[in-house]
Amino acid sequence: MALTISVNGKTHSVDVDDDTPTLWVVRDVLGMTGTKFGCGLALCGACTIHVDGKPVRSCITPISAVAGQRVTTIEAIGSTPAGKKIQQAWVELDVPQCGYCQSGQIMSATALLAANPNPTDSDIDGAMSGNICRCGTYARIREGIKRAAQVVTSDKKAGLT
Repeated sequence: MALTISVNGKTHSVDVDDDTPTLWVVRDVLGMTGTKFGCGLALCGACTIHVDGKPVRSCITPISAVAGQRVTTIEAIGSTPAGKKIQQAWVELDVPQCGYCQSGQIMSATALLAANPNPTDSDIDGAMSGNICRCGTYARIREGIKRAAQVVTSDKKAGLT
């Protein structure tokens, strides 16, 4: 069945079954391989994308569920203010180790920062719950979020956002 979806600001017509996971449409049909397959059960967070700004596990979300909504993947998250700050902090603090989970980590962290520019440790724990890092870089991920939040707060005080 042909569906029209909006991914990273571009409209795409895809001819797939309605129940095809969004992950496979993004990766295999559209060729955007930054979003990763991890567990296939929405337990690890590697497949996280944004649907209308909210983090969603694309491995269990049928493509029919995102038709008519704005999908953002890791390939375009840096064009959002919060995404840009998160990515800058990740680079400055050398957050990734193997990097496999990091697109999902960045997507979840960006959604948190967009909704809450000054998160507490508890807020970070809640937002990042379910994003698994096999290398255990959780402390660096937390510091990256805090660094990005400081930049967002500074920008707001300076009237830059």
